[in-house]
Amino acid sequence: MQQQTDDMEVPLLNDSNSNRQKSQAQERDGFSHQQKDSEGSMESPNLEFEYGDMDNFTVELSELYSYTEEPEFSLNRDYFEEDFKNHVKGRRWMELSMEEQRVYVMRLLDALEVTDRDKRLKVARAILYLAQGVFDECDTEADVLYWSRHNVFLLYDMGIFTALLELLSMEIDNNQACSSAVRKPAISLADSTELRVLLSIMYLMVETIRVETEGDSPERKAAREAFRTELGSPLYNGEPFALLLFTMVTKFCCMNAPHFPMKKVLLLLWKTILFTLGGFEELQELKVRMREQLNLSPLPEDSIKVVRHMRAASPPASAMELIEQQQQQKRGRRSRRPLVKQDSLDTYNERDPFKNDDTRDEEDDPEDVDSGIEGEVDPLDRDVIIQPPPPPQLRPPTERVSFPRGLPWAPKVREKDIEHFLETSRNKFIGFTLGNDIDTLVGLPRPIHESVKTLKQHKYVSIAEVQIKREEELQQCPMTMGEEAVKETPAEILYLGMLPSLSQYVIALLKLLLAAAPTSKAKTDSINILADVLPEEMPITVLQSMKLGIDVNRHKEIIVKAISALLLLLLKHFKLNHIYQFEYVAQHLVFANCIPLILKFFNQNIMSYISAKNSICALDFPHCVVHEMPELTAESLEAGDSNQFCWRNLFSCINLLRILNKITKWKHSRTMMLVVFKSAPILKRALKVKQAMMQLYVLKLLKIQTKYLGRQWRKSNMKTMSAIYQKVRHRLNDDWAYGNDIDARPWDFQAEECALRESIEKFNARRYDKNQNSEFTPVDNCLQSVLGQRVDLPEDFHYSYEMWLEREVFSQPIQWEGLLQAQ
Repeated sequence: MQQQTDDMEVPLLNDSNSNRQKSQAQERDGFSHQQKDSEGSMESPNLEFEYGDMDNFTVELSELYSYTEEPEFSLNRDYFEEDFKNHVKGRRWMELSMEEQRVYVMRLLDALEVTDRDKRLKVARAILYLAQGVFDECDTEADVLYWSRHNVFLLYDMGIFTALLELLSMEIDNNQACSSAVRKPAISLADSTELRVLLSIMYLMVETIRVETEGDSPERKAAREAFRTELGSPLYNGEPFALLLFTMVTKFCCMNAPHFPMKKVLLLLWKTILFTLGGFEELQELKVRMREQLNLSPLPEDSIKVVRHMRAASPPASAMELIEQQQQQKRGRRSRRPLVKQDSLDTYNERDPFKNDDTRDEEDDPEDVDSGIEGEVDPLDRDVIIQPPPPPQLRPPTERVSFPRGLPWAPKVREKDIEHFLETSRNKFIGFTLGNDIDTLVGLPRPIHESVKTLKQHKYVSIAEVQIKREEELQQCPMTMGEEAVKETPAEILYLGMLPSLSQYVIALLKLLLAAAPTSKAKTDSINILADVLPEEMPITVLQSMKLGIDVNRHKEIIVKAISALLLLLLKHFKLNHIYQFEYVAQHLVFANCIPLILKFFNQNIMSYISAKNSICALDFPHCVVHEMPELTAESLEAGDSNQFCWRNLFSCINLLRILNKITKWKHSRTMMLVVFKSAPILKRALKVKQAMMQLYVLKLLKIQTKYLGRQWRKSNMKTMSAIYQKVRHRLNDDWAYGNDIDARPWDFQAEECALRESIEKFNARRYDKNQNSEFTPVDNCLQSVLGQRVDLPEDFHYSYEMWLEREVFSQPIQWEGLLQAQ
């Protein structure tokens, strides 16, 4: 019991309730340890976290750099000033006119084309210093950000990004550097210097131009749209810029280029996808427009606003409270309720005062204590104290019911749910069915009419259902329907480019996620993601070791943040563009063991992960280049910052939960994987985090598997069931709360997965395989026209034609007998 209580948390209580429980615990010698544990985790406050596309702009800039790279800021400044003083004497960058700045940037652009690598690197560092905001001439962080923005738009206008792209392609194809890195026993920052400088400039340009500000001029807005179109179009070797970065990721994970700075690559890839495809609010707007174009009913609510206004549930009850409640019940306290937080349903519906008050079967079950989570839901997010009920005859009937304010989500019903309901009703009352007819109600009793009317009122047709129906028509009638007009959206262009190597990209991202997960153990064959954080000389003092340890943990957290956000964006955009594009990516994620990987990620002390303080504010950019560097001590490093939680870690957790929801929703075989991997106790531990959005996605994942967990689990977790009822959207005829399917096995649902894969392959073949209509192409049987067709031959064919004839035709003996026998 002592071991179990170490992992439990005490709910948020008011002062009187807290003091009463403390005094009762102190009176009992046997529970002294539990009482100390309760006091140690007394408060679990609401986390003031606002989910969005990214963190604060300054934080996003600072996360680009490792703390080990801090000495390079002065190096960039020195190379810039050395070159700048040679060409512009006696003046500072801020003192130049716009035309003079353009002339100087043009000179730097010309210098980038020299063949000497060292000279090229110095010029690149000077450009990076400009992109960083010429911080040596600034007095405040705001000045640094202002001049950084000014310089970045200038650099883009002068064509620096295209030049950097060519240099990046050269560095990626630099086989000498790759082979040298493969042979090295230990890789450090020095092995990726050129790549890090190039990627840093490109990241600063993408992120700065992507973010809009109120003071942007029309010229800057036009430049933003042009840059966005440029990044999303196949202008770089016939493919979008994101595919070049995906290639870097796969090359790194195949151990062919272990010196690639993966954190910078992933951050740039994430921000490129975010810029070209759009963030969550743009996704919502795009979804609304698509529904209008398809003549579908508008969305019942804005999901982003609903989640932002949702209140967090109270933290789970501690073992100490459960024990006290049992003790009070054993003493025969039946006349009044104990002053503890009540179940959310008790807030609305008061129990019968004459009913037996022994609730141990529901709330104090040993299985529930073992799993360690109970998410009590309080709609008003405050402590509820139920007073002793007066005799029932003294209470007016109107005061017996207190109605809830309303559920946050409008219920939804799919058309197939209505069809299933009518099929069951017709079999029961008439004895035969009418297929997919949902309008004919002849012979059915009046209550069924009312039920169908209610179901139709909440009927919701998704964009995915329309796309699937359209695809079925195109497959069945290819000649009648003709060719599909596919819009060249950024998501469509990206999917077309990713399609040939999609499985490699997905596996590479999951490998990196596994290597960066805090629960992963170091293995000799695992990939080294610390190549761009480890210094050439390892630390020799305790302070240096602590600083490097914080840097390594921060580095891993940023990688998890970038990968989780990237995967979620890809899934959401592909789902909106075409459902089978989403299903293709989701199926590759499932086949690459994404589900157990995410569950493994959450199988840790999630509160510790979210409240981790792996940051040193004094070393964050741009603070470190403007202010005096304070003396760092072991105590200051250990104390960390004063933030209540780590934004990036909470952001990553929510993203991973959303990915898990995306790939398991409406998929029985994948839901069974959650059951087989025993995800329920892992997910329930995540309910300790008092943040509404994270709790919502945890509850969604618990809801889809409750029918497979059995009646005993539901009986032991009634508070969790209540939380699901109150926070998750209702499907009117979904039997999640009372259905039993505990005998189901994963292999029972494999046919569903195979059918989905077949549909995806048909979709890809029809839409992207250029030779798929060859059987419908007319055949030319005229010998003269066939031989008379002009065939484009390569230039060197004319020179090697005679050699080819000699080698392939004249010198090869022809087996005439074999030809005759074959015919």
